[in-house]
Amino acid sequence: MTAVLLWSTVATAFKIALDYLAPSELLLFACTSSAIALLFVCLVQGKLAHCKVELKNRPGYYILSALINPVGYYLVLFGAYSLLPGSQAQPINYTWAISLTILSAVVLKQRITFKDGIACVLGYLGVFVIATKGNVFGVQFDSITGVALALFSTFLWSGFWILNAKNLTDSTVSLTINFCIATVVLWIFVGTQFDFSKLNWVAGSAVVYIGLFEMGITFLFWSKAMKLTTNTSVIANLIFLSPFVSLILLHYVRGEQIYLATVVGLLIIIGALLIQQLPFKTKKG
Repeated sequence: MTAVLLWSTVATAFKIALDYLAPSELLLFACTSSAIALLFVCLVQGKLAHCKVELKNRPGYYILSALINPVGYYLVLFGAYSLLPGSQAQPINYTWAISLTILSAVVLKQRITFKDGIACVLGYLGVFVIATKGNVFGVQFDSITGVALALFSTFLWSGFWILNAKNLTDSTVSLTINFCIATVVLWIFVGTQFDFSKLNWVAGSAVVYIGLFEMGITFLFWSKAMKLTTNTSVIANLIFLSPFVSLILLHYVRGEQIYLATVVGLLIIIGALLIQQLPFKTKKG
């Protein structure tokens, strides 16, 4: 539940940070914060040596993984948030499970079932309703580029999970390696050109918060909950609370107008995700 509540706050934090920083700059400092926190966790848990061994054994794998997530995924996601209201970007990001279905069919040659097809259609219908604010026949978007980036980020996220599907390495170790590599890359390409006068206390607080509670530590909470629970489906379904709490925070903290179409579209997306989780029964011949 802690992980769900923390994830509910990050859309608001994204928008606050983006008031002061470009997407790449936000990523630089959030990623750095996350890397430091994860290194500390590994130090406390005695896993730093494991990190060194893993990186030495599979440098190419971890470099590719880090370039996809956090570098590519969050750069695209923050780009979407910079162009769209948080109340649009955040619900669209929840279609990643649908993107995973599509990407798995293309990359892994997995069969798309009938219920998967229905879920895909409904999920993207929900995106369309949100992006057009319910004016589905007028087809007017706040930012078509922002919508495209938000959708593309879901495919990057899905690609990351497909790449890591058979990685049996401790999740804390893998995350730490990824974020350390990403931090080095970002400081080389972004940090060397950054104007530090832009980093006031508001932006600084926001990026540290994002680094801790979106990118790193919250994933550890989530992984721990999944390991401790006796019913993973109950824990997994708690994530559906996050977008609704997030909309409330965006409205009261950021002052964003929450359109009825946003709530309707989000409900359609959640419905699509729930359909995906239904047991698929085959006929006995």
